[in-house]
Amino acid sequence: MRITWVQPEDLLPHEIAASRDEGRDVGEIARRWTAAGGELTPPVSGASATPAPARLRAVATELLDAADALPAAASADEPDDLAAVRAGWPATWSLPAGPAAYDRLHGAWLGRAVGCLLGKPVEKIPRHGIREILVATGRWPLRDWFTARGLPADVAARWPWNRRSAPTSLAENIDGMPEDDDLNFALLALRVLETYGRGFTSADVAQAWLDWLPGGRVFTAERVAYRNLLLGLAPPATARRHNPFREWIGAQIRTDVYGWVNPGRPDRAAELAWRDATVSHVRGGVYGAIWVAAMAAAATVAADVDEVLDAGEAVLPPRSRFAVTVREARALGAGTDDWEAVVDELYARHGHLHWVHVRNNAALVAAALAYGRGELERSICAVVSGGWDTDSTGATVGAVTGALTGASRLPDRWVAPLRGRLASSIAGFDGIGFDELAARTAALAETGAPAGSTETGASAGSTSGGTR
Repeated sequence: MRITWVQPEDLLPHEIAASRDEGRDVGEIARRWTAAGGELTPPVSGASATPAPARLRAVATELLDAADALPAAASADEPDDLAAVRAGWPATWSLPAGPAAYDRLHGAWLGRAVGCLLGKPVEKIPRHGIREILVATGRWPLRDWFTARGLPADVAARWPWNRRSAPTSLAENIDGMPEDDDLNFALLALRVLETYGRGFTSADVAQAWLDWLPGGRVFTAERVAYRNLLLGLAPPATARRHNPFREWIGAQIRTDVYGWVNPGRPDRAAELAWRDATVSHVRGGVYGAIWVAAMAAAATVAADVDEVLDAGEAVLPPRSRFAVTVREARALGAGTDDWEAVVDELYARHGHLHWVHVRNNAALVAAALAYGRGELERSICAVVSGGWDTDSTGATVGAVTGALTGASRLPDRWVAPLRGRLASSIAGFDGIGFDELAARTAALAETGAPAGSTETGASAGSTSGGTR
């Protein structure tokens, strides 16, 4: 049995790559690892094929401790505390103050599901493999659900569907929205708000994971953080111990609901997202979370996608690598119909990053939103055909464009297969309708606070409250 995303011998190569990306000197750690017989190339998936011997596992654990003890990456351009990030936010916001129409909240939930479902069967398949599948089935460029019908055997063998998703996410077998972490975390955020209110802390989020989220339904940084909770650590330490995935995409997929309940107020949405994200992520990983939350806050009231992208960029540390990445990607996607040229350039700039990293995937999202001009089909098909973390990027792009469009105007051929419901292993949510989710979100939405006001409730950095 190989439990993914926690084996020391698999975490260490990822840690060396992550530390180098941050500018930390891990040369001696890498030297000691290779001298012991370790592999520097990180596994593409969650675990290497063959378990390491006990001796090598012990060395990996020792070197992970050594990496944790290195000086933290420090940069004024990439602050790791909310106060420093918030200092750069606008004093006022020009977006409508809401309330968000029910139809647009319903569209946000549906769009998130549609985009996620489109990307599910090709998750982990590289961009060129996705294209080969589509060409072989006469569906290039992507404009519809993936199908195994007519797929030649040699192509199918070369690019096997995601094994967990294929039985429920191809055109011939979709029957409602199947379970996915990109929807589970939206459900969990809704429950956190319903249970703890807007003053929830990072510890409340951690408690919610332990109470309602099965450990087998979390991956990468979330699985590491979950393990750290079980070891007795509390946020934000849960994001830092033996966690090479701290700047990957996990937190970015968790925060749409915080925007939907704060229509027209990206700042308030970003604060809630920060508390959630810091359970498992730091810096760029957290920036992705506040970026999506801010865009979600705008998408339910904005007139166009440019207002949404402006709102997302406004909460980011402006000179951070994440902010630079999404601004450049947005510029690439705007005003062009040559999506393949856009993606070629994104891969030239970010192709060295793991397929689950936050920056490359955020670049695809920003470019696809600009390219899609607010239209759901054009946007989700672009981002999914771009590869990397296809279900997660599809979900984010679908949520934004679904909110901009509204449920009543979404194309039936995309929405009808959902059957109005989704599956989940989170207790109380399995089989729930998207209409009920939209109504519960609308009930939590809060509008009308002065744009320069100071929020009440728990400090965003608080970790008070127990975890068990």
